[in-house]
Amino acid sequence: MSPRILRPLRRPRRPGPAAGSGLAARLLDPAITRAAARAADPGGLRFTERQLYYETCRVLRPAPALLGRIPGTPAPPLRLPVFTRALDARGRETVPGLLPPPPAPADSTRKHPSEPDLYDYGLPRLLLCQDRSLAGMLLANHVHLEAACPVLAASDAVPLDPRLLAALERAGGATVYVLHDASPQGVVLPARVRAALGAVPGVRVTSLGLVPRQAAALRLPSGRRPAPAAAERAAWPGALRPQEVAWLERGRFVQLDAVPPARLVRTVLRLLRGARPPRDSLWSGLRGLRGTGFMTWPAA
Repeated sequence: MSPRILRPLRRPRRPGPAAGSGLAARLLDPAITRAAARAADPGGLRFTERQLYYETCRVLRPAPALLGRIPGTPAPPLRLPVFTRALDARGRETVPGLLPPPPAPADSTRKHPSEPDLYDYGLPRLLLCQDRSLAGMLLANHVHLEAACPVLAASDAVPLDPRLLAALERAGGATVYVLHDASPQGVVLPARVRAALGAVPGVRVTSLGLVPRQAAALRLPSGRRPAPAAAERAAWPGALRPQEVAWLERGRFVQLDAVPPARLVRTVLRLLRGARPPRDSLWSGLRGLRGTGFMTWPAA
């Protein structure tokens, strides 16, 4: 009898990714549901798909309280392709608060606003975001209204429109805030914006981060890419610390989407508004009445 006949019959194995994708989707579905609720809290915030991914990573691997005080950029516990397959199996329309992908640059109308007189006024503040989807997230959560500051994507706004430059110059002492990733491409974005301003007098460029030390203090998950070239390293700002330069030279990066959505919105609003006046109390109000008089007309 042939030895081949004595071998037990085996069932043909299914392809690994197809079999694993359904199981991963079922296992990740409760985590995605919980992550979406956490990303939208408080007040029903809107969030991007990448923000949902990082929130799902925090649900799968919560950071202990003591470990949260130790700076570091750990690797995410979930690979992005696995999360994307699970989200596709679930259906993006079933996740409340999830924003659709941003439009393509050719379809974007932000360079040509519907209000023709938008640039006829002074523009004291402007926020430029490295990522188009993150700029859309801030707009969807009305950050531009609360901070009285336009929000644009750097890829759509740079080089800056001449009308935008004129509005910044007309304001006198305007500030352009730049929100970027802690990555080799992100840390050079403020210098690119500063060069795009050209000879516009009185306009400052301020980086809101991220930089590697901020990402480490927040213990944000990091990724890894090929090491940057020498020409790219030469453009990095000199304010980076040696540890940050070594971190970037290893190809490490942290995306702004890794910051929890509520924390990101609060931080951006606080930095755009500047120092807030002290909150009035009962005693300060009584002291003010002595100087204004009982029948003084209220100022507001």
